[in-house]
Amino acid sequence: MVAKLIRFIFFGNYFIGLLAIALTMESTLQLGLEFNSFPYYIMIFCAPVVYYTHAYMGATRFSRSSNPRVGWFIKNQRFLRYSQWTLSILGFSAFLFLFLGNLNAILHLPWYYWAGTVFMLLIAFLYYGLLPSYFFNLNLRNTGWLKPFIIGFIWACTVNILPLIISKVENDTNFPAGEFWLWLFVKNWMFCTVNAIMFDIKDYEIDANKELKTFVVQFGINKTIFFILIPLLTIGMLSFLVFTSFEHIPSEQVLINSIPFLLTLVVAFSLNLKKPILYYLIVIDGLILLKACCGIAGTMI
Repeated sequence: MVAKLIRFIFFGNYFIGLLAIALTMESTLQLGLEFNSFPYYIMIFCAPVVYYTHAYMGATRFSRSSNPRVGWFIKNQRFLRYSQWTLSILGFSAFLFLFLGNLNAILHLPWYYWAGTVFMLLIAFLYYGLLPSYFFNLNLRNTGWLKPFIIGFIWACTVNILPLIISKVENDTNFPAGEFWLWLFVKNWMFCTVNAIMFDIKDYEIDANKELKTFVVQFGINKTIFFILIPLLTIGMLSFLVFTSFEHIPSEQVLINSIPFLLTLVVAFSLNLKKPILYYLIVIDGLILLKACCGIAGTMI
């Protein structure tokens, strides 16, 4: 029963929705903003679950794959179709509630809010090639080494920029002054990018067969760990320490927010040995939840 529940939460991508809420709450508290309305959090839960599940909806019983996640999707395809429709309707209803309830504020948004929103949506749609081919025939998911940076960018936009846009709509809160919001955006971007590169290790054989030139395919697992993951994490950690020293952030906050970086280093070293898919979904994605929890805890000191 417990094993079925774990597969349901992680294979079904419902944990991804929880991560989106946790990271949004983290950035909201760190920027000292008011929490957005409840429908916004419904939307921010539903959208990533539907978005990530979309990639597996083409799996059929004739698919040949040793991937237990694909097998789970094939076995539960009927339920997942209902889930996709339910979450899509729920998320769209929350969007309509926000849109219609704040229509006047939305129509009077400054142009750069509109430009930012359109750009974020464009990147998100292009990642799966969801735009009609006659309009824009591009699938960013097949861009090899660029793919994890795009994933990280979409996540950072979702949890750092989108809440600011909605806060402007709902509470007329101006964009934060200074560079703190930008640093938080880059931190989430790089952390989620590292997380995505670690996931590419799981897909090494599949990507190699597809000739998709990810970091892992080009450099191998060991070189990716030692020459890509560890340097990125080290640079992120050092930039974090430099920033906190300039901003005179209390040492307790620095220590708590350093925990996810340090544990990610430990997990990165463990990836030179083959791991089951649930290890990636629970442990590696769990690092993002840990980061959010540490960020939230840091604001309460």
